[in-house]
Amino acid sequence: MSIIALRTPESRFGGLPDFPFRPNYVEDLPGYEGLRAHYLDEGPREGHVFLCLHGQPTWSFLYRKMIPVFARAGGRVIAPDFFGFGRSDKPVADEVYGFDFHRRFLLAFIDRLGLSGVTLVVQDWGGLLGLTLPVDRPALARRLIVMNTGIATGQSPGPGFEAWRAYARSQPDLDIGSLMGRAEPRLSPAEREAYDAPFPDIRYKAGMRRFPELVMTSPDMEGVEVSKRARRFWAEEWTGSTFMAIGMKDPVLGPPAMTALAAGIRGCPPPFEMSETGHFVQEQGDVVAERALAAFGGA
Repeated sequence: MSIIALRTPESRFGGLPDFPFRPNYVEDLPGYEGLRAHYLDEGPREGHVFLCLHGQPTWSFLYRKMIPVFARAGGRVIAPDFFGFGRSDKPVADEVYGFDFHRRFLLAFIDRLGLSGVTLVVQDWGGLLGLTLPVDRPALARRLIVMNTGIATGQSPGPGFEAWRAYARSQPDLDIGSLMGRAEPRLSPAEREAYDAPFPDIRYKAGMRRFPELVMTSPDMEGVEVSKRARRFWAEEWTGSTFMAIGMKDPVLGPPAMTALAAGIRGCPPPFEMSETGHFVQEQGDVVAERALAAFGGA
């Protein structure tokens, strides 16, 4: 059965601040026929790949400050938009979106581009999904840059998350630009508009609405089993290099959650603590990228 989806008009993405990157598309991923996915692909093609995965309610615009740092160092930066976000197509029915729907997309995307040995860069849902990928693609990641996120295995992250889920549930037509402005007061009006650009009206927001509901807070939810396997992978099998940055003012996935995550990543060094930063660590992404490259010894 074909999926009914909307495509955000390209005019919505005109004049994005500090975002000179050319869009790229793939339209024939197995299992997603008829849906067009967008991704950024910057830097030299022969460079070491940084695979950057965004979360909710953001899109690849979130990585605009990290991309130039990685590219200047000789890296190739690939940043896809999940279906329902950014320039990717947006299925209109809420029930289309599930953990496996998004995860299978990432696996198909990785296979299509032939990615392996990458630096996996994750935050928010980019981590909840991305940290499970090595379970099925053990050669995918050689290094990890991890920012405020987690591995969900059937327990609630805590009252902060429950409050966010309840709020999101009450706002089916959530104003993304305003939300991002409250979370990141330093954002300019143009940057807030850029975060709102993918969503002309409520019809485009099914994916955005669904993500808080998909966080695995009970043991019978989709994604719990593969996330348990992922937890074992990072704790017991991971042999790559890790850099962790924590936005210390994040009320949901802040220091307690990230301390627990660090303890479960084999060989994770002490994290880079960002005392004045909240959930969206990439808004200070140039600093994070430079620190990570220094820790790794370059791209």
